[in-house]
Amino acid sequence: MTVVEAIIIAIVEGITEFLPISSTGHMIITEKLLGIASNDFTKLFTVGIQLGAILAVVVLYWKKFMTPFSQGKKGWLFYLKLIVAVLPALGLGFLFEDRIDALLDSSLTVAITMIGGGIILLFIDTVFNHHPVVTEEQISYPSAFKIGLWQCLAMIPGVSRSAASIIGGMQQKLTRKLAAEFSFFLAVPTMAAATGYKLLKGYDRLSTGDLKLFAIGNIVAFIVALLAIKFFIGYLQRHGFRLFGYYRIIGGILLLILLATGYLKA
Repeated sequence: MTVVEAIIIAIVEGITEFLPISSTGHMIITEKLLGIASNDFTKLFTVGIQLGAILAVVVLYWKKFMTPFSQGKKGWLFYLKLIVAVLPALGLGFLFEDRIDALLDSSLTVAITMIGGGIILLFIDTVFNHHPVVTEEQISYPSAFKIGLWQCLAMIPGVSRSAASIIGGMQQKLTRKLAAEFSFFLAVPTMAAATGYKLLKGYDRLSTGDLKLFAIGNIVAFIVALLAIKFFIGYLQRHGFRLFGYYRIIGGILLLILLATGYLKA
């Protein structure tokens, strides 16, 4: 992987991580289109540059993450809900790590889940249109756990972590804005755990050049994610999910065409 390729993948990560279109799926396809070989390092890089995107959430919502120090017990309840919500992903991610890694090579899986997820997004605003939960304090612990279960669907490449957890939030009667913000908050412990675990397992096999690519990738992903999050929240409040649904369906169909013509390998 070259520096330019690392920057391209990081831009894709920053744009797609918090949009309901699957960052992992986009990075898998981008790597294949660029002709980057799938190996232990590229899989590690795909997960590792999520740290930059995580930092973007912390910076944008700094006051929220600092509430335990300003609001005492009430503030710590925010973190407790995130812990409850992240438990399903930690457990299932550990149990099915090898199967999840094996799917990271599958363009066909990405194409199918892109289309399926797109169809769901076309109707999600109509199906879940009752939103009495308008503040984070109103989110119950059972609801947080259920949102965490929805998030686990994103272990399948092409299923967006953002979309899965936002849909889970709306199914638990959160407003679109609150569901999106809780999804962002939940991304921090989820991706930090996944990235940290992968890096600890593979750190001793990284060269100086590999570490350089990680640093560049995370800086780029951080900057791009800052812009993407601001755009998404504003757009979601005004227009909903329909555009993202069409994008996923069209993208999935194009992938199937590329697979059928042999341009991409399944």
